[in-house]
Amino acid sequence: MLHLTLRQLRYFDALVRHRHFGRAAGACAISQPALSEQIKELEEKFGAALFERGARQVRMTDLGEALAERVGGILASIDELDGLAASHRPLRRLRLGVIPTVGPYILPSVMHDLTEAYPELDVHVRETITERLAEELQQGRIDAAIVALPVAGFEATALFCEEFLLVRARSEAAAPPPALENLREARLLLLEEGHCLRDQALSVCGQNPLYPRETLAASSLSTLVQMVGAGLGVTLIPAMAVAVEVRSAPVAVTRFAAPQPSRTIGMIWRKSSPLAKPLREICEIVRRAGEAGGVAAGLNRLDS
Repeated sequence: MLHLTLRQLRYFDALVRHRHFGRAAGACAISQPALSEQIKELEEKFGAALFERGARQVRMTDLGEALAERVGGILASIDELDGLAASHRPLRRLRLGVIPTVGPYILPSVMHDLTEAYPELDVHVRETITERLAEELQQGRIDAAIVALPVAGFEATALFCEEFLLVRARSEAAAPPPALENLREARLLLLEEGHCLRDQALSVCGQNPLYPRETLAASSLSTLVQMVGAGLGVTLIPAMAVAVEVRSAPVAVTRFAAPQPSRTIGMIWRKSSPLAKPLREICEIVRRAGEAGGVAAGLNRLDS
């Protein structure tokens, strides 16, 4: 019998994810020597090295790779047992993921309403791209995620739809919006690869996301809007971002002719999650925040 401990498996999983002892220790809220000692004990139990130590990074051995494939599932199952127990108690903890093109615009309202509805709820927010959220959700590191649908492999609830709007230099404000198919000829500014909004914008303009024309890429909507204000091109942003992002930029925001391009925002969670019932209740809080907050604020700003 190996007599592995759950703590050792969690430390091992953190090191697999971060590939760096210092960062893994920080994620586990322990000292680096304490993490190193637990990993060393784990390797002694297996009788072989699990990691190759380098100056700046660690790499998994073949045994480490094989163990990593199993540990993720074990920890996800343990988290589901925790969730099963939690499903019979008032909700006390929520690990919520959100994509960067949604989080800044509705999270303040969502957090306020969650605090009112669940005064003792401890919410941990994780903001990153959809691909990483889906991976962390599958591995049990988060409970649910707010994303642009569809995302395959999960239980999903659509929350609200929002338009994509055209952002261009203020000097072009009086010109009619171009037809969507003509945007492929414009210098379209996009988020960097990995953001689902990038692929959505390319699809709206009739470009293949796998083979886009040469463009400039940014890491945030704020940078995109400022680049447009500097005369570098045009971009598309979701309605919920308008009220925040165009305040200090010399740009004009315009609706497209009907049918307006749009995206659907929803919440996803594991199909086996025992938290399905409270998550559906939380969906309604997010829905209200999106419809009455971010999206409405953006369109009201546009109409004013």
